[in-house]
Amino acid sequence: MSEFDQNKVKTEYRDNVTYLQPVEERKYTVTHSDSTGEIFVTIGTKYAIDKIDYSNRDEVLLQLNRLKDNYIFYGEVLIDGEGITKNSSIRNYIFITEMPMALKAIRYGDRRFFELHDQLDKSSIYIYFKSTDSKYNKLRYFGNMGMYKN
Repeated sequence: MSEFDQNKVKTEYRDNVTYLQPVEERKYTVTHSDSTGEIFVTIGTKYAIDKIDYSNRDEVLLQLNRLKDNYIFYGEVLIDGEGITKNSSIRNYIFITEMPMALKAIRYGDRRFFELHDQLDKSSIYIYFKSTDSKYNKLRYFGNMGMYKN
């Protein structure tokens, strides 16, 4: 895993979302550039499907959900299926090892929001690794958002 460089994180707000609000319906789309090493965090009330590279499908989608009196972060990544022809084992390994980088990018890119809503740092993160193979088709726990504070 490469080292996190906050200077490589580029954040974009959409759909009238700001660092202040909303808390509910907040969705994160994380993409990156292999050539520059930049990580793009798009925050809105919908996922930024225009940012998805459909030939690679290496995006991370994450949303903030209310669960009774608490919040959780729930996301997904695509391991195989939907036109993906690359090796599932390799893609699974890459997503597992690079997920902390994506989560650090989200936490850093939306840091003012997290400073205003510091209770969200205690919120658990679950990522669904979507696969047609039961070996990789799993819901994985990645701790809480506070673990990814830079």
